[in-house]
Amino acid sequence: MPTYISLINWTDQGVRQAKESLDRAKAAGELAERMGGTLKDVYWTVGPYDIVSIAEFPDDETGTAFLLAIAAQGNIRTATLRAFDAEEMSGIVGKLG
Repeated sequence: MPTYISLINWTDQGVRQAKESLDRAKAAGELAERMGGTLKDVYWTVGPYDIVSIAEFPDDETGTAFLLAIAAQGNIRTATLRAFDAEEMSGIVGKLG
């Protein structure tokens, strides 16, 4: 399954409700599973991003729908990267000719 790394910042609302962050992460994991994906890891971080998550979804459309659903709650904003493991990168490099 494709892997996605999300760099996440809290909105003002999200910061005000920081005590609920663990519950929100659990709910996000449950939503990911209902959508056929997996929220593999969530890290609360110090620096330019408040949270970093690693997730897998069956396709870009499902991953995007998941991100829109959690962002619509108003607690976070995301910048998400499609990540490739070594096997996937080998296939990409193999197409270079």
